[in-house]
Amino acid sequence: MRIGIDGLPLAFPKSGVGHYTYELARALAIAEPATSFELTHPSTYPSINLTAADDSRSRPANLKVERVPVGPLGRHWWSIGLPRYLRRQKLLLFHGTNYDVPLRRHCATVLTVHDLSLLLYPETHARRSVNRGRRRLPLMARTADAIIVPSETVRGEVCEHLKVSPDKVFAIPEAARSSFRPLDVNEAVAIRRRLGVRENFVLAVGTIEPRKNLLLLIDAFERVTRAQADKELQLVIAGGYGWLSGPLSGALKKSTVRDRILLTDYLHDDDLRGLYSSCRVFVYPSIYEGFGLPPLEAMACGAPVIVSRIPTLTETLAEAAHFFDPLISEQLADSIMQVTTDPGLRQRLINAGARQAEKFSWERTAQATLQVYEVARNNFARRR
Repeated sequence: MRIGIDGLPLAFPKSGVGHYTYELARALAIAEPATSFELTHPSTYPSINLTAADDSRSRPANLKVERVPVGPLGRHWWSIGLPRYLRRQKLLLFHGTNYDVPLRRHCATVLTVHDLSLLLYPETHARRSVNRGRRRLPLMARTADAIIVPSETVRGEVCEHLKVSPDKVFAIPEAARSSFRPLDVNEAVAIRRRLGVRENFVLAVGTIEPRKNLLLLIDAFERVTRAQADKELQLVIAGGYGWLSGPLSGALKKSTVRDRILLTDYLHDDDLRGLYSSCRVFVYPSIYEGFGLPPLEAMACGAPVIVSRIPTLTETLAEAAHFFDPLISEQLADSIMQVTTDPGLRQRLINAGARQAEKFSWERTAQATLQVYEVARNNFARRR
């Protein structure tokens, strides 16, 4: 029995969708050793190196990469190349982990919709991406036999805005990767120094794009520096540049504390683990999320966490984080000052965060996903 999984998110340095794709694929292969799982992508994209993706963990023998040779027609992957491959190879099911499934139906399909920011917050994306999302998201939702979302919040949004029946949409939480756990102090210090990070720092992690609300974070940090005597406190933003990042660059140039703000660019897990494990506080000021993995990663590494009070994050993090209104800079500044100067509050957040992170695992995510695969197969059989 063979199941295909969209490998395209792994053809580039992994961001949230890439991590989701690989962690899920690995957990599925471990849960179902008699089934062959393949990460499928066309030859027009770079090869996937699972050895690099897997770090020190052993890769299940039943998890493979299929880089499909395609010509001028097959390079139209979702409409021609992938449907042709699925028909020829007779796969049982295909899981589109990044908003896309094949448009011609030769097997059951499952679609993961991570969030609806393209529809609900179009101003935070490039216009071309918004126009594509408006055309394709409803089509993909209708085509798929089942849809997976990472939270009940997104499940409600998908049902409402994509006009999908609730019995077709399943909320399955994600989890922090196993590599994220508290790091030895000396190792964390070595990583911090190598990256040019000071001893006391506020950490933010995520692709640099408008909905991450980093302009508000910079403003809040400036307020903190004016109110506190600590001249060494630093703001570290870890993440690659995404889109519409011009305003952030402009704000950094004008900032009165530019010398205390560090952008590290994209970091691999080992470096991120070192920063999570040694920051004074982790801040996630996003205005919209589908799930919010970085706060869970920070909690798993022993960091106290401050996040936006938005529906998805209150659902995912419950009472384990310190919440603030993502539209009010003063609230974020006050939150940072409270957590960094109150040892009791900081320790309570650390303890609560560790307990919250333990509630999620990729093993549970995989088991729930396998159940959705069965639903998709039944729905596909009825639609034939």
